[in-house]
Amino acid sequence: MRFSTRAEYGLRALIDLALFGHEGPVQTHDIGRRQGLPEPYLNQLLAQLRRAGLVVSKRGPHGGHRLARPPEAIRLHEVFLVLEGTTSPWECVDRDDPNCTYAHGCGLRPLWLRLKEATEEVLRNTTLADLLPAFPVPSRTSVDTQRVRPVL
Repeated sequence: MRFSTRAEYGLRALIDLALFGHEGPVQTHDIGRRQGLPEPYLNQLLAQLRRAGLVVSKRGPHGGHRLARPPEAIRLHEVFLVLEGTTSPWECVDRDDPNCTYAHGCGLRPLWLRLKEATEEVLRNTTLADLLPAFPVPSRTSVDTQRVRPVL
C-alpha cells in the first residue's frame, strides 16, 4: 500500500513543528530546509493542516506555524484523513459500486477491507509523539548547515 507525498511531507512538517515549535512559531522556509521539502508545496499542506485544526499559523515577520495541540494529542489517523482523504488501499473499499464488474463474488474486496482496518488501527493507536524518538534532534549549528533527513 502506498500513500502520496502529501502524507509523508505533511507528517515531516508536523514532526518538525513538534521538535522546534517550543521555541516559537516555525517558519515554512525553516521546515523546508530542515526536511528537504519544497516550500510552495509545504505551504499548501500547512494551510490544509491549519484548516483542519492541527496547526495554528501566525502572519508577519515573527510569524510561522505551531501545533494546535500537543504531539501526544494528535493521532496519525486524523492526519492521514486530512492529507489523503482516506486510508483505503482501493476505491471500492470506501463505497459500494453496483456498476463494478467484480461486485458479485469479488475475492479481493475482503482483503482490501482487512488492509484498511489494519491500517486504521495502527494509525488510530499512533500519535505524533510516538514518531519523535525516531527522529534525531539536530544541534542548532547543524540545522543551519545541513538538511536533517530523519528515517521513518
